[in-house]
Amino acid sequence: MTVHIGAKPGQIAPTVLMPGDPYRARWAAETFLDGAELVNEVRGMLGFTGTWRGNPVTIQGSGMGMPSLSIYANELIRDYDAQTLIRIGSCGGMQDHVAIRDVIIAMTASTITSPSSGIFREFSFAPCADYGLLQAAVKAAEGKGSKTHVGGIYSSDVFYSERPDLDEQMMRHGILGVEMEAAELYTLAARHGRRALAVLTVSDHLLTGELLPSEDRERTFGDMVEIALEAAFS
Repeated sequence: MTVHIGAKPGQIAPTVLMPGDPYRARWAAETFLDGAELVNEVRGMLGFTGTWRGNPVTIQGSGMGMPSLSIYANELIRDYDAQTLIRIGSCGGMQDHVAIRDVIIAMTASTITSPSSGIFREFSFAPCADYGLLQAAVKAAEGKGSKTHVGGIYSSDVFYSERPDLDEQMMRHGILGVEMEAAELYTLAARHGRRALAVLTVSDHLLTGELLPSEDRERTFGDMVEIALEAAFS
């Protein structure tokens, strides 16, 4: 057990999927895993372990934002020896050619600041995905026929941004979407020599104001989870 994860030794799989929402973790575990068992409920941040096609998998909620994800990712790596960590979540589209329900596979994750910023100080570290996972996820998405975009995303440290000038620069520089966790996940994976990836579903759009209806989310998010699982075990 750790401060934030109540799982016993051996209850966390080497491969961990990390949705922000603990209830999405429950839904994904019940939908995609065989024999899923609750292994963590500390502070209501649910985690489940089961198997997918015979492979052990943990699906652990991370909470919202990089500070929260950093807590869970650090403990998963340090105390449970997680080797592959894949964020599955929603994001906001930031380009005209990126539509609601599309899947974004994040090659890089830019950010203004993260919990790791204090380590780098004046140095601008470039967090990026594991190439093997990235390549496998693209192949899996193509096999499913999902409309997919591969490129850079922006990990914001605020949800209600008041920086339209910054959004404009992100769009100008080809950033595909905005979310709140991946940059810290990629940084921690690099620090500890682990594999990391973010597979995201576009649930809203900064340019058009569109918002994915709640009744459509499970079906669309299902594609994202399947892509992540196939990538992890390719």
